[in-house]
Amino acid sequence: ANQSYVNRGISGQTTPQMLLRFRADVIALKPKVVVILAGTNDIAGNTGPATNEMIEDNIASMCDLAKSHNIKIVLSSILPASRYYWAPEMRPAPRIVELNKWIKSYAKTNKITYLDYNTPMNDGADGLPLKYSGDGVHPNKDGYAVMDVLVKKAIAQALKSK
Repeated sequence: ANQSYVNRGISGQTTPQMLLRFRADVIALKPKVVVILAGTNDIAGNTGPATNEMIEDNIASMCDLAKSHNIKIVLSSILPASRYYWAPEMRPAPRIVELNKWIKSYAKTNKITYLDYNTPMNDGADGLPLKYSGDGVHPNKDGYAVMDVLVKKAIAQALKSK
């Protein structure tokens, strides 16, 4: 199959930064599908403190923009992380669990394809196992291999959706 993907992910970005460039980096390219994976950098406080509600609002706004331009959506769960090496005092796992509940529910309510990366990549204690990550946050080659299969399946599912 002739599949072309454009990667507009920027490492370390938070949902307000993603929302700000959504028109230029997604809508202007007229894709059939957009895959949204967002939230962990907000929890880490990369652009200042962010409540779950702020993150949820930004994700919902990205979905609204995509829908209004007839772009199908794959909404991804946040990858597990029990700590951030750059902010070792933080314990992100409980917030990631909460946000993922919201993401899954929002996707279901709004008939959006939900992509669960968290379950197959979870070490059982809401962390990312070392087999999938060198630093407990960012996927390694094996982590991306797991994600690759899942995202391709989700994209195919989104393309079939009404």
